[in-house]
Amino acid sequence: MSRAITVVDLFCGAGGLGAGLHAAGLETIHAVDSLPAAVRTHGMNFAKPASLQSVGWDAELPPADVIVGGPPCQGFSSAGQRRLEDSRNSLVAVFAHLVARHRPSAFVFENVEGFLTGDDGRHLLEFLDTLVAAGYCMHLRKVNAAHYGIPQHRKRVIAIGGLGWDPGFPSYTHCAVGMPGAARVGRGLPPCPTVEEALHGPPAAERRTSSTRPASDHSFRAPRKADLARYRALAPGQTMKDMPEELWHPTFRRRAFRRVMDGTPSERRGGAPAGLRRLRGDQPSKAITSGAATEFVHPCRAAASHVARVRQAANLPGQLPVRRHASRKSAAHRQRRAAVAGRSAGPAPQTSVAGE
Repeated sequence: MSRAITVVDLFCGAGGLGAGLHAAGLETIHAVDSLPAAVRTHGMNFAKPASLQSVGWDAELPPADVIVGGPPCQGFSSAGQRRLEDSRNSLVAVFAHLVARHRPSAFVFENVEGFLTGDDGRHLLEFLDTLVAAGYCMHLRKVNAAHYGIPQHRKRVIAIGGLGWDPGFPSYTHCAVGMPGAARVGRGLPPCPTVEEALHGPPAAERRTSSTRPASDHSFRAPRKADLARYRALAPGQTMKDMPEELWHPTFRRRAFRRVMDGTPSERRGGAPAGLRRLRGDQPSKAITSGAATEFVHPCRAAASHVARVRQAANLPGQLPVRRHASRKSAAHRQRRAAVAGRSAGPAPQTSVAGE
């Protein structure tokens, strides 16, 4: 029997990428992240805990067949203001440098689609130049996780490289609807699971008050009167802009008009605000963001009048064992947001790494 392919997981977060690789039969021997809450969550879900440390140019890594990582992406992300000077952007270069220096047989890289165009493509070109010069053959594509069976529309850039060999790229496994252009891909394949299918099965949630500390991340607080009116006004698929204006939240009004009144450059405006969104049960979810803690409403109007709970949001990246969260709700949703890529990658296309 061949040995397991070994992995070093940089910027591991809550462990979504590592969980996908583990499900495909790979063994993570070293995982690191600089966010304490993410490292605690990782330790609650994996037998081998991650290390709390920053990843720098001189990082010493154990020998491994594969280096994987999704460097922090806030500087590129369309979910907020794009800041080209954001120091986190340089971590993409750090990842490429460490792969070139340690020369694993393969690497897997994940980032937001803004990585392709940030700073006129400078970060992308530096990434490619470093790894091509080191001898890697790679495939780099922008994909939608829904086309790999994730019940969530989430566009990401994935790069897969092999040192002197062609690693290929996983084929689509599902078709999907609910996002412009999504139906053009994967025709004839099985449909992507829906929100309703993903949310089926969790036990009843714990109701809590402001003085109650929840025993788990599967809990809810009774909404305020104004919020309840907003929830009830939303049909599946609608957002706050579909409500009567008197129900608009003040912060939504400011965010909506900021984009046309304050002269913010278009490349730094980020995505259009939703403010509040009732998910559709018959389609994959929209991309889960850190705002899921306050903005994503359960798809069933009759059965629920609350935002998505952490445990429910945890089901939308797919059925992987990252289920417990060692942090407050908003931080837990940020960890869920980052935990999609591993499930999207699908099973490993081979049982050994080329060159062994």
